[in-house]
Amino acid sequence: MANSTTATPDAGAAPAPKPAPARPAAHPPLTGGKLILGTIALSLATFMNVLDSSIANVSIPAISGDLGVSPNQGTWVITSFAVANAISVPLTGWLTTRFGAVRLFVLSILLFVVSSWLCGVAPNLETLLAARVLQGAVAGPMIPLSQALLLASYPPARSSMALALWGMTTLVAPIMGPLLGGWISDNMTWPWIFYINVPIGIVTAWVTWSIYRDRETPTKMLPIDRIGLALLVIWVGSMQLMLDKGKELDWFHSGVIVALGVTAVVGFLFFLAWELYEKHPIVDIHLFKGRNFAAGVVAISVAYGLFFGNLVILPLWLQTIVGYTATDAGLVTAPVGIFAIILSPIIGRALPKVDARWVATTAFITFGAVSFMRAGFTTGVDTRALVIPTLIQGAAMAMFFIPLTSIILSGQPPEKIPAASGLSNFVRITFGAIGASISTTVWENRSALHHAQLVEQINPYNPAYQAQLDHLMEMGMSKMQAIGLIERNISLQASMLGANDIFWISGVLFFALIGFVWLTKRAKGGGGADAAGAH
Repeated sequence: MANSTTATPDAGAAPAPKPAPARPAAHPPLTGGKLILGTIALSLATFMNVLDSSIANVSIPAISGDLGVSPNQGTWVITSFAVANAISVPLTGWLTTRFGAVRLFVLSILLFVVSSWLCGVAPNLETLLAARVLQGAVAGPMIPLSQALLLASYPPARSSMALALWGMTTLVAPIMGPLLGGWISDNMTWPWIFYINVPIGIVTAWVTWSIYRDRETPTKMLPIDRIGLALLVIWVGSMQLMLDKGKELDWFHSGVIVALGVTAVVGFLFFLAWELYEKHPIVDIHLFKGRNFAAGVVAISVAYGLFFGNLVILPLWLQTIVGYTATDAGLVTAPVGIFAIILSPIIGRALPKVDARWVATTAFITFGAVSFMRAGFTTGVDTRALVIPTLIQGAAMAMFFIPLTSIILSGQPPEKIPAASGLSNFVRITFGAIGASISTTVWENRSALHHAQLVEQINPYNPAYQAQLDHLMEMGMSKMQAIGLIERNISLQASMLGANDIFWISGVLFFALIGFVWLTKRAKGGGGADAAGAH
């Protein structure tokens, strides 16, 4: 944002009516076949990136079994990617200034291909983790740069459509990841979840370079903020380790978790103080001075944390309580992409004509309503009751990413778009990890509480319990078998009630987040055009 030498418009306010600065980069929008191929290539790169963040989730048993490690150790395949990815995303702004957006994007794709191949050929867990760290690190700039390059390919009036097309890939990939990963693991071998990136990445890199090499952004030499980078690695790494190991080590009853928590907090505070006054910060904290950026990032990040937490809880609940297989659970959750794909282009076309805040508000209301619908689930829920809220949630997703992204980027000058997109994606990814960890922990704690409350009713003096016990014994069960069955039903019911609590809390928080949406200012053209007005 503003610094000692240059005044920049507030990120929440519409820029002053100066027609000349609208396209300082002097690159006209793409047209015809180049626009179509460029959009497809950029979207494929984003899809490949987002897909790889979730495709390994259902393959952990196959990976850990093949490499001879425990499933708990196998989960490091996921967390190593997430940590490296979260750390590298904020570096997008500095790397873009240093190397240029097009060169950096194509190089990221090619390195992603190489690291994917290394993941597939890894002979042991250590090699696989090293390859996943490399894969996550080089993937960091891909999402924000694909977003920036896509916005620069379209005229400002159609920037909302560009965001809609880009957003479709980020909506579909998290759904396809578990389905595709499960199918590959069951029908092929787990390395193929990484090998599929090789041909896609090579074609994407070639098409992108062919179209965008003459549209390179200006570069300049800037010193790297080594201290800021070191602090970023320390606090993000400590926080992620704390979140990953907390449940296993009983959270803050463990000295290791306490040490990681203290390191994360202290590291974050030092990082914040350093970046505020560093001349060339690794992360431009001053972006948060803009009302639209600050409030928009809070809204999209917390909501994404809630969404991702529910995305983790729902399949676990379906498999452990309702009795679904992993494939069936994936099929039940997959319809979320139907309305997301159908409505995204419609929202993109309509956004310049409406207030983006109203669209985002509708998304939060829909998310909240879906959460309350799920809060009423029982252990006997049928497929129809499961699919309906999932379908509705897809509509909310189409109205969620696109308007909030346009709000966050509204009023940003062109040189700030990569940094703003990178920082907002970093916060969102971080909150996704936090949401997943908190949701599983709260679910476990609430289930234990409900179990204790239900067990209080199980005693010989409770007529209902005694009648149920007698009924089961009359059916031929021994007393111990009957007690065991009742205990199992209690455990299932307690887990169901715990999941209901998660859904209910999520619904309340989704409605509360509407307040942050209305802390932002309306940008010209509903926020969509203005988001890329500088392009």
